Amino acid sequence: MSRLIACLLGFTLYAVTAVALAAPVNVNQASARQIAAALQGIGTVKAKAIVAYRKEHGPFRSVDALSKVDGIGPQTLANIRKDVKLGNRQQ
Repeated sequence: MSRLIACLLGFTLYAVTAVALAAPVNVNQASARQIAAALQGIGTVKAKAIVAYRKEHGPFRSVDALSKVDGIGPQTLANIRKDVKLGNRQQ
């Protein structure tokens, strides 16, 4: 039992560290999996919607343009803004 608890604590620490150290993600180049891993509050479904929107409409020209993707509202946009890149520089 204590081994299970130790494993769970280790995994939790790893997950928290990975999220805290995640680098900004370029939403104009990243895969849905990369987007979901890098952006807190963006799961697989929203990440796939970002990629689908990008394929249909072209690259995002601003971080605010992400609000056109279904499921991304003002609060989500505010939460992810600092971790979103559009090109070589952070926007």
